[in-house]
Amino acid sequence: MKTITLGSMTPSPLEVSRLGLGLMGISAFYTGAGADDAGGARTILGALDRGVTFLDTAEIYGPYANEELLGRTLEQSGRRDEAIIATKFGTIRHIEGDVPGLDGSPANVRLAVEGSLRRLRTDRIDIYYQHRMDPGTPIEETVGALAELVAEGKIRGYGLSEASVATVRRAHAVHPVTAVQTEYSLWSRDPERELLPALRELGIGFVPYSPLGRGFLTGAIRSVDSLDEKDFRRANPRFAAGALDANLALVDRIERIAVDAGGTPAQVALAWLLAQGDDIAPIPGTRKLERLEENIGADVLVLTDAHLDALGAIGAPVGERYADMSPLNR
Repeated sequence: MKTITLGSMTPSPLEVSRLGLGLMGISAFYTGAGADDAGGARTILGALDRGVTFLDTAEIYGPYANEELLGRTLEQSGRRDEAIIATKFGTIRHIEGDVPGLDGSPANVRLAVEGSLRRLRTDRIDIYYQHRMDPGTPIEETVGALAELVAEGKIRGYGLSEASVATVRRAHAVHPVTAVQTEYSLWSRDPERELLPALRELGIGFVPYSPLGRGFLTGAIRSVDSLDEKDFRRANPRFAAGALDANLALVDRIERIAVDAGGTPAQVALAWLLAQGDDIAPIPGTRKLERLEENIGADVLVLTDAHLDALGAIGAPVGERYADMSPLNR
């Protein structure tokens, strides 16, 4: 597995695998979540075996179950030092008794990081993201607390998730940002307009989440009937009646290109993303080792200019990324 550097202009740039592993679906929000911790642990260790060292979790995944699984797996296997751990805070209000809600206050940052360190069974977090921006706390105050954690060695660097360009610039002025995480894929290309150019200007790494369109771009989801009743995607506008049928046309185009390129639709979607720059580290998620191995194949799949042009010409999907877009791009 090739590697890239995130945060090239930060005091402590991080070398990560070019493809990471998103762990959310093992424990939360998707069909089958929480049903097979042993299988999730095997996938985590299988990722390390294959050079996928960049592991992404969050306190809200469970809540807490996903961090606990990752911490337990790495401790019991003795492989903590092989992993680059990214986790997230800011969507649980610890100062109010661990209730859902946005909180980027310095006091909440402190409570959150101590909980994550304990659950992850480690003395440091490699990238600590603010999961969503808190409109009630100036970003300068949040980053001030994060800078203190860097100085104390509790985190190696910090990141922002779904932040606006203006917020990224304000944060970076206080302490260099290691990485920004935002949804980016063949059906979520908004970052190309303003965010990605700004990150490159500032030397900040980019970590696309949901690079396979929440599994849709693999072609495996043709109907929501295959999803559990509590699956997040059932309430997602792009999976709604009418929108899903329209969006399947995008998948059909990817499938045709995949046949010509000699890969699977998932590999083609990821290879297109990797071709967008050597400062991008997507984190496709999966619970299954066989899907992980399929995704890794994108690292060596060669797309021709004709393939890239055809993929780039695929139109925008029908529907917003979330039912409520208000917490995004703040």
